[in-house]
Amino acid sequence: MTSTEKNKTSDWKRSLIKWSVIGAVIALLYFTGWHTEVLGTLQRGMLWTGLFDADTSQVTTTDGPVLTSQDYQFELLQTNGSRTTLSEFKGNVIFLNVWASWCPPCVAEMPTIESLYNKVSDNEHIRFVLLSMDQEPQKAVQFMKSKKFDMPYYFPSSELPTKFQSQYLPTTYVISKEGKVIYKKEGIADYSAPVFMQWIEELAQK
Repeated sequence: MTSTEKNKTSDWKRSLIKWSVIGAVIALLYFTGWHTEVLGTLQRGMLWTGLFDADTSQVTTTDGPVLTSQDYQFELLQTNGSRTTLSEFKGNVIFLNVWASWCPPCVAEMPTIESLYNKVSDNEHIRFVLLSMDQEPQKAVQFMKSKKFDMPYYFPSSELPTKFQSQYLPTTYVISKEGKVIYKKEGIADYSAPVFMQWIEELAQK
């Protein structure tokens, strides 16, 4: 075997070992469930760049869908086992976030929602509905407890209204006091951005 052939064989072996290690790490993260947290942490770093600040230019004031009385009957299951409906929040600005504990971008943006909640939740006209789509609710409960998030979160207990159905997680909606969906964001965003906080507070004052 020539020296060139030996070098090629050595390079091939190194590549095989490298990709085997990478594959083993990915498999370990997946089977232990750590991949969500790791990917979420990486995506959270992307939020720090400011490129993903919640953009209020997406606000629709004239042609946004309006919730019907049937939409307001959407039933929410609380963590204590009791049920309520979206109508409990009618007449207030509703920040509604559809998420899941297994969704990395959901995990990444959740601290920004917590920051928004801590800043504006004293306003009685702003209500938060974090709607978990976890098939095993206990996983969402464990996630929220592990992060010590105080935000109110629920589970769907009836069919999700079509106005809140999306192919993406997370998806966030802001509903005006009049029941109009004036903001919809599919994908990750930073809701702790000052411009968004100011906007939602001004919206609650109208």
